[in-house]
Amino acid sequence: MSDAHAPLVEASATRTVPDAPLNPVIEAVDLNIYYGSFHAVYDVNLAYGKNEITAMIGPSGCGKSTVLRCLNRMNDLVASARVEGTVTYHGINIYDPKVDPIEVRRHIGMVFQKPNPFPKSIYDNVAYGPKVTGMKLESSLDEHVEWCLRKAALWDEVKDKLKESAFSLSGGQQQRLCIARAIATKPDVILMDEPCSALDPIATAAVEDLMVELRNDYTIIIVTHNMQQAARVSDRTAFFTARPDETTGNRTGLLVEFDKTTTIFSNPSDQRTEDYISGRFG
Repeated sequence: MSDAHAPLVEASATRTVPDAPLNPVIEAVDLNIYYGSFHAVYDVNLAYGKNEITAMIGPSGCGKSTVLRCLNRMNDLVASARVEGTVTYHGINIYDPKVDPIEVRRHIGMVFQKPNPFPKSIYDNVAYGPKVTGMKLESSLDEHVEWCLRKAALWDEVKDKLKESAFSLSGGQQQRLCIARAIATKPDVILMDEPCSALDPIATAAVEDLMVELRNDYTIIIVTHNMQQAARVSDRTAFFTARPDETTGNRTGLLVEFDKTTTIFSNPSDQRTEDYISGRFG
């Protein structure tokens, strides 16, 4: 499909999550996630708004990254993983058996915690997705690579060394290259799993500035342990925590509160959110 908004299968009905963004791109409804018999995430209802940055915060082990990976079916790659409930993209249930998970990931791209460029040239990292998916480009591949690198605020730094190894770049440059690679297949959603955790403050600031700029064209969903980062860049914030199972001692993640970021950080409605943000736990 050339249109990032084209449906993956015929639309199916889904119910609206209360207090959701007015124009959600992705909705998780009654989402429960299991690894074998372990109930990893309990009954999450979330809606992610178009051209918004949504941050998911919470202590380690509360299911943030697990939820994120469910939004483009990355958990399909884990043999023991099982999902109950629905995740819809433009009203389409991405877990419908008729939906191709590879096609889902073309529409919903992902940037991982640590920069993970391919062992290829800078140019070939960006060109890889369009080549393997057989994308029909409106411009030449060279022009498309340049466009992606410009969108990732990297072009001016690498335009004279496109054939050099991606590993020759700094950590921050590698992460921006991974963002360029993610947008090369023209998704309209970008998932970011702690994208700045391995970066220094200067590189972190560059990636944060890039996120804010990319919001004009993409829906962005990030997982972060950095509450200041969530406060700086996001429009809405979802706070997760974990509760222990009395029988097994395993911790199941659950969504505590979801609201505009300014509200979450200034006037949360749940005491657990207040305790986490104020540093009393987590």
